[in-house]
Amino acid sequence: MFQKLLDKFNIHPNHSGVFAGEWVAKPSGEEIHSVNPSNGKVLGTVLTASIQDYEKVLENAGEGFKKWRDIPAPLRGDIVRRIGIILRENKAELALLICLESGKILIEAKGEVQEMIDMCDFASGLSRQLYGLTIASERPQHRLLEQWHPLGIIGIITAFNFPGAVWAWNAILAAVCGDSSVWKPSAKTPLTSIAIYNMINLLMKSSGNEKVFSLCMGAGNEAGVCLAKDPRVSLLSATGSCTMGRNLAPLVSARLGRSLLELGGNNAAIVCASANLELALKAVVFSAIGTTGQRCTSLRRLFLHQSIEKKFTEQLIKTYQSIRIGNPWEHGVLMGPLISSNAVENMMLTVIEARKQGANVVYGGIEILSNGCFVEPTLILAPENLKVMQKETFAPILYIQTFKHLEEAIALNNGVAQGLSSTIFTESLSDSEYFLSARGSDCGIANVNLGTTGAEIGGAFGGEKDSGGGRESGSDSWKNYMRRQTCTINGGSELPLAQGVRFQL
Repeated sequence: MFQKLLDKFNIHPNHSGVFAGEWVAKPSGEEIHSVNPSNGKVLGTVLTASIQDYEKVLENAGEGFKKWRDIPAPLRGDIVRRIGIILRENKAELALLICLESGKILIEAKGEVQEMIDMCDFASGLSRQLYGLTIASERPQHRLLEQWHPLGIIGIITAFNFPGAVWAWNAILAAVCGDSSVWKPSAKTPLTSIAIYNMINLLMKSSGNEKVFSLCMGAGNEAGVCLAKDPRVSLLSATGSCTMGRNLAPLVSARLGRSLLELGGNNAAIVCASANLELALKAVVFSAIGTTGQRCTSLRRLFLHQSIEKKFTEQLIKTYQSIRIGNPWEHGVLMGPLISSNAVENMMLTVIEARKQGANVVYGGIEILSNGCFVEPTLILAPENLKVMQKETFAPILYIQTFKHLEEAIALNNGVAQGLSSTIFTESLSDSEYFLSARGSDCGIANVNLGTTGAEIGGAFGGEKDSGGGRESGSDSWKNYMRRQTCTINGGSELPLAQGVRFQL
């Protein structure tokens, strides 16, 4: 099965992880292994970039940008539309590769590829809507306007949990805006990026634009650091942990560059006494265990009104007992493995620390012994001010606390360093409006009667505080990938000055 998949995407042993208009035959960086987290087997090996290879990639992207920016935006959009067609034609196979490499269940992997397809449709439409403004001038016979130009080379750093979709959020939008891009994917999921580039390369080459999308895979942090420091990179869009963001942001700022950071979340759900508990239960379970708790929007903290705490917790435990854990490509499996043995170890250490701090593990908290990285989803009754709750653990751990008044629950929701996603379950209009008001959730995403995960591409995605402040996809996020220019045109023979200033020679 897997060899056919590799053949389908033309992925060979010791494949190059460097694309600069064409695959660099023998990049001189380290060799990395793609490992199936379900069984520990090596799926493939990839050769990564050295500093010399990185320079070749950046030169290539610069050349690509100079040509691509001059192509009218609707024509760029048509090429992006055709990328979407290619993804549609290969959806099942690409989803299976993502499933095998990242460990997410197959239905979620299919959803990820669909998100990439949706991004192509969305961006293709936007290619005819990169609107500027005409502004009323205070000076006679003057016209004042704003217009948008392509920005340049976009550096894209992505994480293992969405090895394709986050690339599409950035690279596809950047492409219709007239930018080239350099992608540094996670070293844990290198084959997905190779498959994507092999799929679209023929189209880009046939249109004479093979230098628009470049790939620079690194074994460690070196490629990402190079992108952060490089003044040729007009925007660095980085998705990952808060720690990664803190490390990279100062490097970009030191050169007065632009960064778009989509970082971690310590996301919460509030279940009020008026909530539809059946609806809330389904949403809480998927938000907590979907992608094995390895989404930046995964539910980490659950605040239950004291009147429904016992009933809801009992239902939650019963539901957790029924969750089928196993190989993510098998039908009926709802939770696959964590990405690596290090992730398993980190989860187990977190559970130990929670117990030390007085928490009660009411379900799970153990590693499932096998050749893969499987764990049981974990429910923890948390005492007040449990310190370990303040950090994001990228695993299916859900802390439970109770509240009496909504103001108290919102304070708990906001009482962490991160501010990505949040939700409230209530049938009360006043409670939901309070949650969505300026006094309510301080997160970039605030939902009512649905989970913290599963954002649509039409809405800008991102968070506040330690979650980075960036926004990807949706709304007017295309402006991240362009530069604004203000133009004033004098159509008369006089030279009136703004603000009534007179300057006589």
